[in-house]
Amino acid sequence: MNDKVVTVNDQIVAELTIPENVAKELLLVSNSSSLETALEKLIELAKEEGGRLDLSSKNVVTTVLHLCQSLSSISYRYLLLLSLKVLRNLCAGEIRNQNEFLQQRGVEIVVDVIMSVGLTPDPDCMIIRVGLQLLGNYSVGGGERQCDVWYQLFPHKFLKIARVRNQEICDPLCMVIYTCCDGTDGLLTDLCSEKGYPILIEILRTASAVGLKDVWLKLLLSKLCIEGSYISSIFFKLHSYPSVENNGVVTHVVDQFVIEQSYLLSTLSEILNERVEHIVVSHDFARSIFGILKSASGVVDFSIRGKSDLPVGSAPIDVLGYSLAILRDICASDHLSSSKEESSKDVVDVLVSSGLIEFLLNLLRDLEPPTTIRKAMKQDQIKEGTISSSFRCCPYQGFRRDIVAILGNCAYRRRHVQDEIRDKNGILLLLQQCVIDEDNPFLREWGIWCVRNLLEGNAENQGAITDLELQGTVDVPELARLGLRVEVDPVTRHTKLVNSS
Repeated sequence: MNDKVVTVNDQIVAELTIPENVAKELLLVSNSSSLETALEKLIELAKEEGGRLDLSSKNVVTTVLHLCQSLSSISYRYLLLLSLKVLRNLCAGEIRNQNEFLQQRGVEIVVDVIMSVGLTPDPDCMIIRVGLQLLGNYSVGGGERQCDVWYQLFPHKFLKIARVRNQEICDPLCMVIYTCCDGTDGLLTDLCSEKGYPILIEILRTASAVGLKDVWLKLLLSKLCIEGSYISSIFFKLHSYPSVENNGVVTHVVDQFVIEQSYLLSTLSEILNERVEHIVVSHDFARSIFGILKSASGVVDFSIRGKSDLPVGSAPIDVLGYSLAILRDICASDHLSSSKEESSKDVVDVLVSSGLIEFLLNLLRDLEPPTTIRKAMKQDQIKEGTISSSFRCCPYQGFRRDIVAILGNCAYRRRHVQDEIRDKNGILLLLQQCVIDEDNPFLREWGIWCVRNLLEGNAENQGAITDLELQGTVDVPELARLGLRVEVDPVTRHTKLVNSS
């Protein structure tokens, strides 16, 4: 090691100890007169496939790694950052550079940089971010590279990084974890173990705190929760209180949910909404979401009518709503099963056999009538903003609509679902949803969709509507176009729809 004076931004940095051959090689290969300029040029050259290939024959990876080891002082963070950017770009899809990185123990060097310089009392987020991007690019090479990264970081160093509440760090951390576990069952098992769960929990707490919903987080959650079988473990470990299970329904001792749980479900709902036709949904995921829905329905206060759509800012209500949204999208199309063992049973049929239809009909039956029907009834029978008799209110705008949407999706070309709804006296109940409701945007459209699916190819359901008896009516124009009208029983004040022909 020789003391050498090198120029950085035309300023002389004395006492910067760098092996003389390292500085010379970088200046030569980049045709530069200063170390900073050399690194900046190499960053640009390595952005292009041809540039990466050309530099792979000049041992640039080895040289820059030696430079990183020399820049151990936090005084040289900027040079370290530039060095990491060079390595990140060099390892992006170029197998020769990845092999050189492996041979020179690059992961060990980069992790040392992240832990000693990045994770100081005042974390250098850019050092951590670029270091993680580098490790992610390298681990994409698969096999030995995945394990090389994993065993340097899992679990304690992953955990320390996950606890840095910064959006710029959280997503590349998810990239590293996802690329390491992709196609490597052993590492995925490590992640979803008692050693690995704390990492995932800290990632979700960070993501929730900073509002992160970027691509790598979504890919990781999709693999673990939607396609995998880990949603229940992750969801309930987010809660700091113990939980108990009774007849398949998990409830908390304190009967409460936390904001990180609603954040997780909202993110999973976004994933399904964006890629509903392309994601393989596991049976475990579907059953677990139904279980969460049942738990949330026992916690939410239905005495106050919600004034806004999701998210409302109340964790129990948001958990309830996002559970419904997820089930709506799961039931929107025929999904492939996640394994050969599951291929004999459709995901929707799994939910139906678990009691989904009866549960949703009961939820719907307990709700107060839609606003169109309420306004048509005597004002002294129902007071706005409060529950009349035993009726419940919609805790958020769209609650009723989401229930009807799930039922309609389940009934689409499924004779056994159509029959179950009829057998459980649900046809009249669902006919009542074909109206405008101020608390449930697009309820009428979803109600008509649901009724259409109930009647399609089902003579028994069609006959059930034809056989309705008239008792005195309330005029609802939306229903008249369907050949239906609302009736109000003069004694019970309960409503139903009847055939007006």
